[in-house]
Amino acid sequence: MAGHSQFKNIMHRKGAQDAKRAKMFTKLVREIYVAAKSNPDITFNPKLRLAIDMARSHNMPKDRIDGAIKKATDSGSTENYDEIRYEGYGAGGIAIIVEALTDNRNRTASDVRAAFNKYSGQLGETGSVSFMFDRIGQILYTADIDSDKILEASIEAGADDCISTEEGHEIITAIDSFHKVKEALEATFGSALSAALTWKPHNVTLVTGEQAEKLTKMIDALEDSDDVQNVYGNFSFEE
Repeated sequence: MAGHSQFKNIMHRKGAQDAKRAKMFTKLVREIYVAAKSNPDITFNPKLRLAIDMARSHNMPKDRIDGAIKKATDSGSTENYDEIRYEGYGAGGIAIIVEALTDNRNRTASDVRAAFNKYSGQLGETGSVSFMFDRIGQILYTADIDSDKILEASIEAGADDCISTEEGHEIITAIDSFHKVKEALEATFGSALSAALTWKPHNVTLVTGEQAEKLTKMIDALEDSDDVQNVYGNFSFEE
């Protein structure tokens, strides 16, 4: 989920994901499998490198990562997944983007539509809300790093921007330069709090009360689906 406090959202999501570790591992294994299908060599496959980094950040055992890659390269493997993006509106007209990996489009579409309908949302066509977001690379570091040093390093590495607050540092990159910037910053400052390709909203709406409750339940329902990998929205909750 998107919000004005990226750092609180990341920590909240990490906690929630730890509580649902088995389901999260299933989704991460699927991402590794799909990425490795095209090329199992991370040197030439940035998508696979990112999927492995995400798995490691959630403490996935190495044997599960290796197993997913081995399965993808097995000539006898018949599993195939489609990458699908759903777009629509949640309660109160909040824009929502859902990314899925599925081996059954009808099942996934039914699950996503049911979640939208149950909690006062409306599923739209592809492109109906994505124009309200930018597709970017986002790297987050905690606030204990000197802001001048990380700004200088970020710009030198090719980042578009580095926004520092009392909560931490948000480095924004173009999709094509994401991995180069990420690797340069990690060489200097160590592993990031979070590093991912994401949908960043142009504007964020604060939601409260019944609207916040419906959005929370809808996103929980979406993320409970094994097929749904990520959910993004142009809102934040009241702190």
